Amino acid sequence: MLSRIKSAARILLKGEPKKKSRNAIPAITREEVDEIKQFFPREKFFILGHARSGTTLLMRLARLHPEVHCNYQAHFFTRKPLLKSLVDSPEMEEWLTRKSNRWNHARDLSPLVLRATADFIMERDATREGSASASIVGDKSPSSVIHGQAVRDMGAIYPDAKLVYIVRDGRDVLISERFRNFVEESKFLSAEDKRIISDLRTDPASFSDGRRSIFTESFIRRVAKGWVTNLHETDDEARKLYGKNYFSLRYEDLLNDPFKEMSRLWKFLGVKSVNKSLAKKIQAEMSSNPDEEWQAKRDEGIASFLPKGQAGNWQRLFSAKDRSVFKEVAGEMLVKWKYEKDLEW
Repeated sequence: MLSRIKSAARILLKGEPKKKSRNAIPAITREEVDEIKQFFPREKFFILGHARSGTTLLMRLARLHPEVHCNYQAHFFTRKPLLKSLVDSPEMEEWLTRKSNRWNHARDLSPLVLRATADFIMERDATREGSASASIVGDKSPSSVIHGQAVRDMGAIYPDAKLVYIVRDGRDVLISERFRNFVEESKFLSAEDKRIISDLRTDPASFSDGRRSIFTESFIRRVAKGWVTNLHETDDEARKLYGKNYFSLRYEDLLNDPFKEMSRLWKFLGVKSVNKSLAKKIQAEMSSNPDEEWQAKRDEGIASFLPKGQAGNWQRLFSAKDRSVFKEVAGEMLVKWKYEKDLEW
């Protein structure tokens, strides 16, 4: 009795004690998915991929089909603050699980709040962009920082969605990432990086045939390691959680035969038919490169050194040391994704 009196006194003086952390956000149930589809009926998909791997091009091509709408960079699961941050606090848990809240039927409403939020954002955009007839809606967000966890978070809220993962040769990813940093004059550039940029401006020929390197060794190791981690974790988790609802493709195959690859993707997404007239729309879309135009406006001198969107730029630009370092870090992953037959390259 004395203990209860003391507890009551503390509450009167200081209020209810605050919980320091919340319990894990529960996964959405099959029943809840069925319920929410009554309000947001369109099928959902998500395009993931390491930065500079062709996610934007794939998004632009995917939405050429009249049954498909896709936009980009929502980062529901791939960049902080994540979608789950909306409910990821003890205070939100207390509100959404409160026993006196008869709306929750004695269950944490968090997964429904998250699902309804993302569904509304995507379906609203389809309507606003004139894609009201689209029955399939998706988002593309590069997943360079959060790898396997992005897939797990997605699976907890969208177990019924389809996951698309695009992979690009890590050596070309490395080059594309490097030039983007150069053009943007990234705040992360070191003094050595800035010396390379200066030399590249004055003597580009020596960098165009592998005699001199556009990289520092630390940059190669950092980006190559991230590329390997992204491919390993994303592909493994996607196969485990999504199974037949997981589709992977290589950027290089998309460039080589875009209509074939897009037909495969559209059929995977569940469109009713793929009209051959879409082949011309694909070619027209691929002939433009908004990212290349943007980089040219920022720094035409640096941007013009690298043909954008092409496969195999690394063969011209890698020095012998670049090859050695990249092979050490990521050689086996190149073989796994059939970019090389072995490590003798």
